[in-house]
Amino acid sequence: MYVDVLHMKGFYEQPLGRMVRSVVSARLREIWPKVAGDRVLGIGFATPYLRPFLAESERVIAFMPAPQGVIAWPPEGPNVAGLVDEDAWPLPDGSIDRIIAVHGLEMADNPGAVLREAWRVLVPGGRLLIVVPARRGLWAQTEGTPFGYGRPFSSGQLTAFLEDAMLTPVAWSEALHFAPSSRRLLLRYARTSERLGQKLWPALAGVLVVEAEKKVMKGIKLKPSRAKAVFRPVFAPQAAPRGASRSKG
Repeated sequence: MYVDVLHMKGFYEQPLGRMVRSVVSARLREIWPKVAGDRVLGIGFATPYLRPFLAESERVIAFMPAPQGVIAWPPEGPNVAGLVDEDAWPLPDGSIDRIIAVHGLEMADNPGAVLREAWRVLVPGGRLLIVVPARRGLWAQTEGTPFGYGRPFSSGQLTAFLEDAMLTPVAWSEALHFAPSSRRLLLRYARTSERLGQKLWPALAGVLVVEAEKKVMKGIKLKPSRAKAVFRPVFAPQAAPRGASRSKG
């Protein structure tokens, strides 16, 4: 089940969403401190986490799945966002160096197909960085944020999906150890809770962060893309109650 794009955008404009973006972005930059000259693709609703790469990378693209809808991004410059089928991206084989998947894999109808498409468009040795709700975390149990929708993962489940798509996990991390609450007092101490949680209750983190590498073995042929054309973005999807219905954009 995909959350409507306007609901996603609205969440990240709120104080809780801004805190989530800050905390998760810091973790992503720890894993990818430099992407100079790389071609970076965001999948799902990854735009809150792509901004640091705009000036540094060779190119940034943001693909949003059709059931979710799409909005133009970034607002201050030429649009780099497009609407696509979740398992058919209008990109040549081996054309992307790095992929960031946020609010994508857990909401996909077929997560395995998404990962196989990621493998197809990545260059050999290319990297995929995934953020998904953790099955045991509080965030997956709370519908007040986008992390409360879709399919949460355990590390074992995510590993199985990755390996089936010939993607090898190379680094694991977690984030969102603070409570998924918009209360001012809890937000005031969110960063302190995050630091303590990393040390004291890492298994209860809200999201799993995994970096995987594309491995190419002899005799393995790339699956041709079934994408026939570039999809036109739809910039006015219908808002959905509580963000749970599908966009018609």
